Amino acid sequence: MSGAVDWDVARTVASKVAGNEPYKAARYRDGLEEDFDRYTAQAEDLVAACTGLRSLDGNARGRVTNREGWVDANLASFQRLLRPITDKLDDRMDGKANALGPKIAGAELGAMLGWMSTRVLGQYDLLVIEDENPDEQDIVYYVAPNVLALEKRYAFPPQEFRLWLALHEVTHRAQFTGVPWMREHFLGLVESTMDSVDPDPKRFLAAAQRLMEARKRGEDPMDQGGIMALFASDDQLAVINEVAGLMSLLEGHGDVTMDRAGQGLVPSAERFAKVLRNRRQSASGFTKVFQKLAGLEAKMKQYAEGEHFISMVEAHGGVEALDFAWADPVNVPSIGEIRDPQLWIDRVAVPAPVG
Repeated sequence: MSGAVDWDVARTVASKVAGNEPYKAARYRDGLEEDFDRYTAQAEDLVAACTGLRSLDGNARGRVTNREGWVDANLASFQRLLRPITDKLDDRMDGKANALGPKIAGAELGAMLGWMSTRVLGQYDLLVIEDENPDEQDIVYYVAPNVLALEKRYAFPPQEFRLWLALHEVTHRAQFTGVPWMREHFLGLVESTMDSVDPDPKRFLAAAQRLMEARKRGEDPMDQGGIMALFASDDQLAVINEVAGLMSLLEGHGDVTMDRAGQGLVPSAERFAKVLRNRRQSASGFTKVFQKLAGLEAKMKQYAEGEHFISMVEAHGGVEALDFAWADPVNVPSIGEIRDPQLWIDRVAVPAPVG
């Protein structure tokens, strides 16, 4: 437990921001765990048949949780993710002079996770503390109150919607555990970014100058990844762009696969996708500002850009063309190649189908 972040404050603030969960009563959740156990297993087979990706780490495990449980799982991930930064901050802390710093950091993190806990439907948890609690790793989470609220609000057929959600999250697990190099490659990129972070206050002045210069050019550095991109060095920005390209590929592939793998089994898939797309784009006011600061707005673009990339690649070389992306880490498209797929097609030398 790092002293640079007060994790108890983070958990308390997240709980307050998450608010009173809807559909708490047991009767609302009857059958939910059984459904997601069944659909997680079914989705795994469907995704493997659709993509050729099957986990090398055994069967997927689904877990139905509430907002508090989702927050706790992500706090564990953030403790691991932020350790390179918090360790540096710990070394610079000076007793009472910095007593408020950890509480402020905890409150900011808690506010972000609390808000996200009201929106997230499912998540494949990858960033965990690897050497502790192995039973709490490699889990596909489904956030019960949010799933139920969306089903009720839009009158979604529950059995279809739950399978559809499972397909998306299990696709992400297949990507990280079915492509032998993917997990270590992704974590390596994240750790490279975190290891190079310099928490020197002077970086705030440099970031402000950079923001003003970018505005004059009509650019917004936060479009690349929220406030992290704003404070990033040139080397860090290069890694952030690598991560952005990879995540666009994975998110786009997740959306494409959930529709293809569920074809004939999820007749309402088009309606589900439309509602969730509108939900992603409907933020305004404080929510929109918060999404930009947290990098969530950049993540939302990943879905559309990734789908467009896959569409263009398949138009050139057929559905097998995307297999080149899973062949080797050097084949992962950059964010520039995601936005201009022909650059990737040329670099990787994707052949057009004969005849």
